[in-house]
Amino acid sequence: MGFAISLHILATVIWVGGMFFAFMFLRPAAATMLAPEQRLPLWRNIFGRFFPWIWASIAIILITGISMIVMLGGFGGLSGVGVHVHIMLLLGILMMLLFMHVYFNPFRKLKWAVAEQDWLTASNALDNIRKFIRANLILGLIVIVIGISGRYW
Repeated sequence: MGFAISLHILATVIWVGGMFFAFMFLRPAAATMLAPEQRLPLWRNIFGRFFPWIWASIAIILITGISMIVMLGGFGGLSGVGVHVHIMLLLGILMMLLFMHVYFNPFRKLKWAVAEQDWLTASNALDNIRKFIRANLILGLIVIVIGISGRYW
């Protein structure tokens, strides 16, 4: 159980921490210091390196989360765990779906637009990514709070 929760938390920290850093620090700095011709390829490269880590985090979170539900819930599975686990699971699945949308839609558009040097399309795609990352960051922070404190409700 200790190994599963450690991996679960590590994967969560990588995903949510990466979003926090990118949204709160990297985005504002890049926006004020770099022209679109520099900023947009930078973001394409950042996401190209960060998104595989999110895919790995999703796999680890799902595997460890389900295994902990089985371990904690026994044969009852979800019926044997607290409501906070249900909330975490629901919000986590929503986060995963939002990420998949980002990956398969605006990120794909960003990659294409940067390759074509279509800075307006790339900028619009990046703005869409920003909105989804903001939503996912908020959800991720809520999930962390629930995960830490939920059993004490």
